[in-house]
Amino acid sequence: MGKSRTGRASGAPAAAITPRVVVISGLSGSGKTVALRAVEDLNFFCVDNLPVSLIGSLVSKVSGRPPERDIAIGVDIREKEFFDGIDRALGVLRKKYRVEILFLEAETEVLIRRFKETRRPHPLGGSLEESIRSERASLEPLRQNADRIIDTSSYTPHQLRGLVSSVCSSGDGGPEMSVTIISFGFKYGAPQNVDMLFDIRFLPNPHFVPSLRDLNGTNRRVAKYVFAGRDTLAFMKKVKDLLSFLLPRYQREGRSYLSIGIGCTGGNHRSPAVAEELARFIGSGKFTVHVVHRDMS
Repeated sequence: MGKSRTGRASGAPAAAITPRVVVISGLSGSGKTVALRAVEDLNFFCVDNLPVSLIGSLVSKVSGRPPERDIAIGVDIREKEFFDGIDRALGVLRKKYRVEILFLEAETEVLIRRFKETRRPHPLGGSLEESIRSERASLEPLRQNADRIIDTSSYTPHQLRGLVSSVCSSGDGGPEMSVTIISFGFKYGAPQNVDMLFDIRFLPNPHFVPSLRDLNGTNRRVAKYVFAGRDTLAFMKKVKDLLSFLLPRYQREGRSYLSIGIGCTGGNHRSPAVAEELARFIGSGKFTVHVVHRDMS
């Protein structure tokens, strides 16, 4: 999640890399439609499921007429021809434009639940679990070449839309790196593909305080209890110092997206409280911050 590379062709003049061409792909059920709608709201010219043979002519036609717009192309397993010629097509485009690949994925259990909730069949048909496994294998080469990989397992459609908007925005005078903080409970499993993960199960637990047990970490009383501990204050100082050192360097290295996991036992008290405080701290700088409370009741 959050891998970032440059799409600039070696030696290409600055004028030759505009507009951007963002290829949005990933696993079925991972949120590609949400992502396309998000970039459409950013005034991208969007097209879904375009055959690879038409990509070059489409980009040339759109980029040659005013007003200049970035282009987003949605592709998935339905367009098998795309994957047969993807390397050659992207190689040609990279010589003229700034090409970025955004790849969306999610945990298998989450994808299965989403398909069951929507009652939609998987594009590959057959057994749902086997179709997901087969699709992962087919898309792996594209995933390996992606500029950004986002695991959407913990995101609502609204949260995902905001995240995609921030990582795909032009950045005209705005933040250059987006930070997502995910609070979670270890008893439900750690989120996959986070860049940094902090285990805070050593902090005082409000679960064992009867008056706080039914509240969550966004409640002021719970937060006050968590941050009253000396260990919490020492931990927060060290983490803030670490992030103050790391974030500007990640940004300078070209990262546009970073994810941080904060985990306690159940994900209801300590991790949400700490996640909210870190979000306020990071958000006071020049970064866009998203907070996801995955397991908070």
